[in-house]
Amino acid sequence: MRPASIARFEPRDRTLTPEEIRIMYQYMERIGTSPSIRAAVKLLLLTMVRKSELTNASWSEINFSEALWTIPKERMKRRNPHLVFLSRQAMVIFIALKAFSGGSEYVLLSRYDSDVPMSSATLNRVMTMTYKLAQKEGQSLAKFGAHDLRRTASTLLHNTDWIEKFLAHEQKGVRATYNKAEYREQRTGMLQDWADMIDEWTL
Repeated sequence: MRPASIARFEPRDRTLTPEEIRIMYQYMERIGTSPSIRAAVKLLLLTMVRKSELTNASWSEINFSEALWTIPKERMKRRNPHLVFLSRQAMVIFIALKAFSGGSEYVLLSRYDSDVPMSSATLNRVMTMTYKLAQKEGQSLAKFGAHDLRRTASTLLHNTDWIEKFLAHEQKGVRATYNKAEYREQRTGMLQDWADMIDEWTL
């Protein structure tokens, strides 16, 4: 029996073009969902974090005065916390989410219980609704998911060492021993440039 007759596997190399990002933003505004969920999808693209890292984020991790999000090592399943240097655009979203958080410890709330974080499945549904509506209306927006947004940023930004830090990938061997730099200034500048690029494509 041929493997193709048992299961079909999709290649894990999907990236979005600037035009697809523009269409994604356009159609995400038209689907039936809440502003906080739309904001969450935008934060995935702006910050390059994994879906679970965002949905389980708490306000104790966000330093507004330093525009810094520190994801604890326990949530990263790594030896060290992951630092996300927030662009102006990301900060605007976090400030808006804080205003509507109602005192909850979580940045993104469940629709049914403010003491529970938003489900990752919620973001999946919103992204699916977005590309399906775009396709229905003849737009060139192929199927995409949260990890494709991370891969898109990595592909479009290129710089290997900084990107590895952005994406919280563990380095191994000699490279890990000698490359301890956090590249704070460069990472901050790159995330701001990335956010500005997204604005150029979508505004």
